[in-house]
Amino acid sequence: MKSLFKLVLAGSLLASATPFVSADEAHHVAASAQASSASVAAGMSEGEVKKVDKENGKITIRHGELKNLDMPPMTMVFRVKDKALLEQVKQGDRINFVAEKVDGKLTVMQLTPAQ
Repeated sequence: MKSLFKLVLAGSLLASATPFVSADEAHHVAASAQASSASVAAGMSEGEVKKVDKENGKITIRHGELKNLDMPPMTMVFRVKDKALLEQVKQGDRINFVAEKVDGKLTVMQLTPAQ
């Protein structure tokens, strides 16, 4: 909730400080930030990258609760849907991610750097 507030506040400050941004554009920026923050809260999980194995398409993540998989916080190895996702992260990075069970294996479907 604090992150959402900060994003909305930043959008409001940007709109009032920059005469080149219309009220409609500022509202769109704030709404996009709110939607993005809501999607992290609703469908994504938070974690820290512990290891990246590009060769085998795997990533080790210490994560919080994975609500969609009904899993408690822990550290575990995931496959990735697309090896290109591993180019975006390195050990120690904080991330938001979505993991699903694909063919019986836990797989990271998407990930973004945490802000």
